[in-house]
Amino acid sequence: MSQHFQFHLDHTDESTSARAGRWSTPHGVVNTPAFMPVGTLATVKGLTVDQLREAGAQMVLSNTYHLALRPGADVVAEMGGLHGFMQWDGPILTDSGGFQVFSLAKLAKLDDDGVAFRSHIDGSLLELTPQRAIDIQEKLGADCIMCLDECPPHDVPRERMLEAVTRTTRWAARCREAQTRDDQALFGIVQGGTDLGLREESAAGLLPLDFPGYAVGGLSVGESPREMYQTLDGTVPLLPADRPRYLMGVGTPRDLLEAVLRGVDLFDCVMPTRNGRNAMAFTSAGPVKMRNLKHQRDPGPLDPACDCPVCTRYSRAYLRHLFIAREMLGPILLSWHNIAFYQKLLRDLRVAIAENRAEEFRQVHLAAWGQ
Repeated sequence: MSQHFQFHLDHTDESTSARAGRWSTPHGVVNTPAFMPVGTLATVKGLTVDQLREAGAQMVLSNTYHLALRPGADVVAEMGGLHGFMQWDGPILTDSGGFQVFSLAKLAKLDDDGVAFRSHIDGSLLELTPQRAIDIQEKLGADCIMCLDECPPHDVPRERMLEAVTRTTRWAARCREAQTRDDQALFGIVQGGTDLGLREESAAGLLPLDFPGYAVGGLSVGESPREMYQTLDGTVPLLPADRPRYLMGVGTPRDLLEAVLRGVDLFDCVMPTRNGRNAMAFTSAGPVKMRNLKHQRDPGPLDPACDCPVCTRYSRAYLRHLFIAREMLGPILLSWHNIAFYQKLLRDLRVAIAENRAEEFRQVHLAAWGQ
């Protein structure tokens, strides 16, 4: 285990599997459970790094596939790696590009060696093998990097899902062998869809590789929330208790609560910013659609329970006006608030875990959101 990373488990809730901990990285400590805003192309859309910090973000995520296409890993390396390039001095995680096997399936050709993509930008060819994925991520310089994995649709036949699990395990071993930097934590990714038997097989293949952290991939890709929670019930206990557990690409505020109470430590999702750009805000009373006419003359804050800069400075009337007038400030402000909401939710949940009231916290919030 690299000396650059330490995971300390501070407390586990008495009635659930919720954990509060601290993960030390070369660029700072992440208090867990934690949510990472998504900065696919070395930027969280519409927000400066100062705004991210003010919103409470501890760690951000960027994407290997997209950055390999533009501006290119060599360019990022020459500019000081992602930290220097985007001027974010906190921890960064890079996804390997494996999710693009799922999301860009029509542009990809997959075999045991790796995956070849036709760029969604100009049609140029990008070949991504496990070794190449590691090489790119080492040049990008993130604190946490991911093994290349295969993420098939959740409803494929079991034989096809087994093939993806087997390939993901083989690729993980190749990624482990290819890694040369000890200042990057390489995570293995457990696949298997909603099939608990395959999830167990995937974990069993990855655990001997002794990764410093483990991720659960292949969820929130079309299955129902109930199926996702049941899959987490059977998968999270398979992962080492002394290392960070990361649920990739998830999700709604309820998803975060449910996953934390099942023992998950890290999250990322585009939902706060994507919804913010589309005039939907997450609040302590549930989602709010800011284009609705009822906000036209509302002088009140977006969320009275939120102390973010958006809620302390601007009225609902003004925020609605920005969207109706198609001013770029509207998406910026709602994205800023939504990230702050996610950060506050997990910050408050960390306190609840320490006080052994995680289940009470869940029930109170779901009732407030009408869920």
